[in-house]
Amino acid sequence: MNGRQGQGRTSRTGRTTGTTGAARTARTTRTTRGVGSAGAGDLLELVRSGRAVTRGALQQATGLSRATVGQRLDRLFRAGWLREGAGGPVDSPLGGRPAITLEFDGEHAVVLAADLDTRHARAAVLTLTGEILAEHSGTLVVEDGPDVVLGELGRWFAELLEKAGRRAGEVGGIGLAVPGPVDSETGRVVQPPIMPGWDGYDIRGRLGRAFAERTGAAPVPVLVDNDANLMAYGEQRTGYPECSAFVLVKVSTGIGAGVVVDGSVYRGIDGGAGDIGHIRVGADALCRCGSYGCLAAVASGGAVARRLAETGVPAASGSDVRDLLAAGDPGAAALAREAGRQVGDVLVTVVTLLNPGVLMIAGDLAGTPFVTGVRELLYQRALPRSTAHLDVVTSRLGERAGLVGAGALVVEHLYAPERVEERLVALGV
Repeated sequence: MNGRQGQGRTSRTGRTTGTTGAARTARTTRTTRGVGSAGAGDLLELVRSGRAVTRGALQQATGLSRATVGQRLDRLFRAGWLREGAGGPVDSPLGGRPAITLEFDGEHAVVLAADLDTRHARAAVLTLTGEILAEHSGTLVVEDGPDVVLGELGRWFAELLEKAGRRAGEVGGIGLAVPGPVDSETGRVVQPPIMPGWDGYDIRGRLGRAFAERTGAAPVPVLVDNDANLMAYGEQRTGYPECSAFVLVKVSTGIGAGVVVDGSVYRGIDGGAGDIGHIRVGADALCRCGSYGCLAAVASGGAVARRLAETGVPAASGSDVRDLLAAGDPGAAALAREAGRQVGDVLVTVVTLLNPGVLMIAGDLAGTPFVTGVRELLYQRALPRSTAHLDVVTSRLGERAGLVGAGALVVEHLYAPERVEERLVALGV
């Protein structure tokens, strides 16, 4: 096979053209696995993505015979993961019966998701298609330590399931967003500046036990990721699915960025990608990480709150700044705009490096003054080539972005083609 096959055409500038993320995924079934070797998980993926939603389309996409497609679909039907939808269009000019479409059944299970901030948390029960069935938010202080916080989340989950009218046995998995860098292989946070006592802690194990203890259910997979990553994932999937390079910057107690490239979160070699809050900007301010001059030390919600407190305005956190901005406080607006300019100065490099189609500003400071400051510096200092096709926007999902992203992460884990087969075997189908 030609080494370039399936990679698109390469222009003289070195950029790959003519191959979208969806096309590469569709081609994977036929090239890397080989025509006729697609399993039940590959068929499910084609249906879930909408690339092939009839039996005929699945035959064409995979090279499998009609009988083989039928056998593999039958396993998915018996598992309760697929259902038949309405008839599709008639392709033949001679007429005939419309083809029956296939649909992923998003009601056969649920997932649990939680999004931790430094002093607040939000949790929810979601369907497999991302609909929130029950939700709760309240005070939960990460400085109280992982054992306490994760134990409390277990209690929240049990109450939410009862509220949603769903059984614990219907839960397929749990997703958790945390405000720190996460090693995606282990699910443990790595030297988190604003999560004292959490470094290296077995979050997956403790949250899994807390869920089981509160509900009596069997263990389920627990996935953990950085909050900005999951916010970016949720926002990109729901609002900008065609954007192949998407960046979200969360500015709350700290500052972090999530990057989604070709539909997948980019995490770096060990989960440290996007930690822009600790880029040095030349200031003398002491950061919570122990270094001086970090962006978060001068431009985060916490930094703005400290500057307001110095002037006599009662503010202790990014959420306090958010409330002051909502009330139209002129001092808070001026400082937020200045913070936006400082963050915008760093984002010039981010935009130049990644060339995203969407730059989303989210978090406590994501209002007009801050975004105005970001735009001022960004468009002033970045090359026109880097911003010609860039949309600078604010969050669509708001405080639910992390929940939606965490839920989607679990669903993609549960129904990944390589995992479907083992789950079907475990179900005895």
